[in-house]
Amino acid sequence: MVERERSPVLIAGAGVGGLTAALSLARAGFEVALIERATRFEEIGAGLQLSPNASRILIELGLGPALARNATAPDRLVVHRLSRERPIGRMPMNARNPFGAPFWVTLRKDLQTALIDAARGEPRIAFRVGRTVETVSQQADGVVVEIATASGARETMAGAALIGADGVWSRARAAVGDAAKPAFSGFEAWRAVIPASDAPETARAAETHVWMSRAAHLVHYPVARGTLINLVLVLRAPPPPAASESGWDASADPAALRDVVAHAVEPARSLIRRASSWRRWPLYDRGGLGALARGRIALIGDAAHPVLPFLAQGAALAVEDAAVLAQEAARAPDDLALAFSRYAARRRERAARVQKASRANARAYHAGGLAALARDLVIARLGEDGMLNRYRWLYGWTQDS
Repeated sequence: MVERERSPVLIAGAGVGGLTAALSLARAGFEVALIERATRFEEIGAGLQLSPNASRILIELGLGPALARNATAPDRLVVHRLSRERPIGRMPMNARNPFGAPFWVTLRKDLQTALIDAARGEPRIAFRVGRTVETVSQQADGVVVEIATASGARETMAGAALIGADGVWSRARAAVGDAAKPAFSGFEAWRAVIPASDAPETARAAETHVWMSRAAHLVHYPVARGTLINLVLVLRAPPPPAASESGWDASADPAALRDVVAHAVEPARSLIRRASSWRRWPLYDRGGLGALARGRIALIGDAAHPVLPFLAQGAALAVEDAAVLAQEAARAPDDLALAFSRYAARRRERAARVQKASRANARAYHAGGLAALARDLVIARLGEDGMLNRYRWLYGWTQDS
């Protein structure tokens, strides 16, 4: 563990990745300053999935009891066509889990609360809220960032290094040599939660369901100890207006889902109809992986490698990044540039493979005609064990893999 005095490691963004990085670095003995644009922490998004590759890390950080109190542990994944109630296939999750850590589904706010509570209990972590990192310059012995405050004032802050955990529209990304904007993916995600008491009985079971069609796919699972059902509906969509492209959260009119509802069968139709309050996110991607680090600046999560939600690995990959980065920093505490270079080398192949698999799932989930028929046949022939084995490389990952 690092014990000597040093400038803090600055982290831009206090989302899942930034908070996990802060905790991991603090436990390794580093001073950390978390710089967050929001002035208070509120729910962002709805539910999310934590597969064993992420839950293992969070448990090792001591968050297991806090997360387990509110999370649901699905027994299996059930895959359907949106137009047919009979499942195409299933994959065991916690019902037959060989990975040594649980599959959890939870509200994002519950995960964020557990992370924030743990971070606030760490004397090495300082929060700097209501501040946005605007520019970064590297010095011989650290970094200097220019910060805009919520009131419009300007500040500068020095640190030993900077970790950009500020999402797909990352300001820190320009400091590693990539100032290009992300590109609209052709999809948008609609998210909602409904009381479990309003949902069909089959939707209240401890299962994750995926319903697929050419135009849209629906994912749902129970959260909040089974009291709520989380819905994610991903639609093909035109690009949003340029003026609002970086605004990733907006209310949405359920009337726009009329065609989706018309082609859906029960219980998917009931779930969509019973959600009266939806939030809409345009989904953005980057064509190439790009640099993950440069000198004393490193990127994690969507700032480093946006992941489309077709593999449910956005939060999980950010948690992995944070753990590996902290591990490398602990191995070279006096040379963070070297540590970040090693981090980038370890994460490139993994991140690229997850991105590629997620994009492949996008094509499969939204296939039509003969392609959809071929997809269904592959899923049926794989069977439950085959489905699970297909993703051992993903769920079985550990920090020392």
